[in-house]
Amino acid sequence: MRPALESRVPLGPLAGKWTRRRAELPLVGPVQKRRHRVIVVGSGLAGASAAASLSELGYAVTCLCFQDSPRRAHSVAAQGGINAAKNYQNDGDSVDRLFHDTLKGGDFRAREANVYRLAELSNAIIDQAVAQGVPFAREYGGALGNRSFGGALVSRTFYARGQTGQQLLLGAYQALAREAARGGVTLLARREMLDLVVAGGRARGVVTRDLVSGAVEAHLGDAVVLATGGYANAYCLSTNARGSNATAIWRAFRRGAAFANPCFVQFHPTCLPVSGSHGAKLTLMSESLRNDGRVWVPRRAGDERRPEDIPEGERDYFLERLYPRYGNLAARDVASRAAKAVCDEGRGVAPNGRAVYLDLADALARLGAAALRERYGNLFELYERLTGDDPLKTPLRIYPAAHYTMGGLWVDYDLMTTLPGLFAIGEANFSDHGANRLGASALMQALADGYFIVPATVGGYLAGGGLGPVAASSAEVREALASVEARTRALVASPGRRPAAAFHRALGEILWNQCGLARDAAGLAAARSRIGALGAELREDLRVPGSPSSFNQELERAGRVADFVELGELMCRDAAARDESAGCHLRTEHQTPDGEPARDDARFAHVAVWRYAGPDRPPERLIEPLAFEAAPLETRSYR
Repeated sequence: MRPALESRVPLGPLAGKWTRRRAELPLVGPVQKRRHRVIVVGSGLAGASAAASLSELGYAVTCLCFQDSPRRAHSVAAQGGINAAKNYQNDGDSVDRLFHDTLKGGDFRAREANVYRLAELSNAIIDQAVAQGVPFAREYGGALGNRSFGGALVSRTFYARGQTGQQLLLGAYQALAREAARGGVTLLARREMLDLVVAGGRARGVVTRDLVSGAVEAHLGDAVVLATGGYANAYCLSTNARGSNATAIWRAFRRGAAFANPCFVQFHPTCLPVSGSHGAKLTLMSESLRNDGRVWVPRRAGDERRPEDIPEGERDYFLERLYPRYGNLAARDVASRAAKAVCDEGRGVAPNGRAVYLDLADALARLGAAALRERYGNLFELYERLTGDDPLKTPLRIYPAAHYTMGGLWVDYDLMTTLPGLFAIGEANFSDHGANRLGASALMQALADGYFIVPATVGGYLAGGGLGPVAASSAEVREALASVEARTRALVASPGRRPAAAFHRALGEILWNQCGLARDAAGLAAARSRIGALGAELREDLRVPGSPSSFNQELERAGRVADFVELGELMCRDAAARDESAGCHLRTEHQTPDGEPARDDARFAHVAVWRYAGPDRPPERLIEPLAFEAAPLETRSYR
């Protein structure tokens, strides 16, 4: 195994690092490419774009799809848009400004070189998508339209109504389908990765379970790319699709890939509030609505009047009051904490007092209903179907929810983990967003990683040689298969009475209360203790009906929840070790007098990296110091 934290960031000026790195990477010849197989796990935006691009370069690719079709990946849920520094609005945008906004949005807890590369590639992503026919919104004259998102003072977000993720995914999917039809990609649906095959200290394949037949399979290659998304579903109720899980990255962690910043979890400020104990997930309402909506609560605690009955003078537009420069477009972590604070004061709305209003009345008077429906029509339809209210007649009720995880597998500048041959892209890695992600940046990272970065860096790794054949009958493959079979049998043989869903809800409640929007040392210590006890209960009282050798959704859930429990303990351990406030990570012991996060740059300007040390030993904590050259550390303020 190579040195644990070798970041491989090129020397020299920031603006030339990616060009320099690409020039340094050794190349693989056309004939040799056909002899290399790359395993891509995941077929959402990051996975589909990576698989298609690697195949177009000439590599043999196996793409493992969790759903029945890549078109059903959770990437379709991204509504609002994708950032790029095109400056079509002539409002002063640039690559440097996008870079600085992203770095500042993450509260200076991201690797500077990676963030700059992301900003640098943003324009090429838009060109790629337009060439694929992605139907971005356009101005009357035909130019691509833009809107604003939180944490920015310019309009740089490209969008396709409220379906941007879906349209971008269709673009990536058509490229993937073309390569599959050509024979360059072997696309296998309904496969869930359950373990990683490591041979000679390198990642050489994965073990999956066919979710329809129950068959356990090994898929071997010369490199593995994980594009399996984040772990917000550890909170049970989140905006993620119900099937989204952390098993792939957690199994990789247990095989030697280090995990970075697991406590950095974003809570999106514009989600439908929890409406009872029956809910399976929470629904996102696009941040783009904050372009035209104003967020407010009653000035008086306990005011139960309908919103239209509360006069203007008795309303508190708290984001505009607290953050006059950015107003309702303050960064997500800032807006979420502010919403929680006014609800904690007793001024929240909805039956349980855990919601605030997002009011479109001013925009309706200014623009008219037709213009707003053209921009947000599908969002209005979604909200009305779920709540029975028309957003153009009564304000939307919103509240923060677990949404995106900035933490993930640690990767170097080439997006390779600490385990040689294992790459992690998109939300599965930690690299670009620090302690908070700006809105409309997730799609940007997924496509930058998939279309432009990993196809080059995987080639650089493969050109290094030293990759002998790994037979399906080798000891490493047999051990990985046996490990999956044993774990599956143990879950099914558990003699308990409670379903996996009960343990998942219990874990979500612990994490939401103790490792959620606000954290403190005592609460985190209590959470770790409770999660440890919950893990013991799961091993003793879990019930999984049915057989492991057939379609069995309860077995699937049980494995995912068991991994979430272990990951939840690491999240709390990381949050306790980071004794500062930064971005989404608010330690209540470290706040400014006006309630903003108080960073400790002297002790915590680093990436916290955790390495698995064994089943009965605590993980080892490493650090990657963060150096800031082009964007010196500053106090992060949206006021």
